[in-house]
Amino acid sequence: MDLIVSCSCSSTISSPFWPKSTPLQSPFFPSSSNPSATSSRRPKWALVRTKSELQTAVGVNGVPAAAPPIAVPTHKVTVHDRQRGVVHEFVVPEDQYILHTAEAQDITLPFACRHGCCTSCAVRVKSGQLRQPEALGISAELKDKGYALLCVGFPSSDLEVETQDEDEVYWLQFGRYFARGPIERDDYALELAMADE
Repeated sequence: MDLIVSCSCSSTISSPFWPKSTPLQSPFFPSSSNPSATSSRRPKWALVRTKSELQTAVGVNGVPAAAPPIAVPTHKVTVHDRQRGVVHEFVVPEDQYILHTAEAQDITLPFACRHGCCTSCAVRVKSGQLRQPEALGISAELKDKGYALLCVGFPSSDLEVETQDEDEVYWLQFGRYFARGPIERDDYALELAMADE
């Protein structure tokens, strides 16, 4: 769409500094009484042309049409839940978390924080690949060994994983820092701490 803006002003100015009914004379804005001031003296900015590059598809009754949806690749995910003795198979889009998609399909998997900060939803990859850029709960060393967190994991291919015991993963990650062996877990203190949240 071309938009042409031009001005041919012949207006009177009422100001204490100008005599009343004095026409505005300018070489840039010729008046009808001064036809000699033509566009040859008009600056480039007096004529503006713009072209709109944004175009909206129009649908029925003039309502803008929705853009066609972009197909997101999906992958088959198989989770061997060792604690419950169950195998879950479901399809997950590449741009969605595995845990969230499982829950949307009424599949119960272990989890706690949902933010990739603990090891409750830890799994070990048996085959396939996944991305987990936000998995803070496991070290790079464990990721290299095939451990992953389902709450912040995106499938990159068909995937087969096996749930892990949270304490085992925690010990693999932090056990070398405890010289006297595993620390006894105080479940009562943990329940009190969770109640305060």
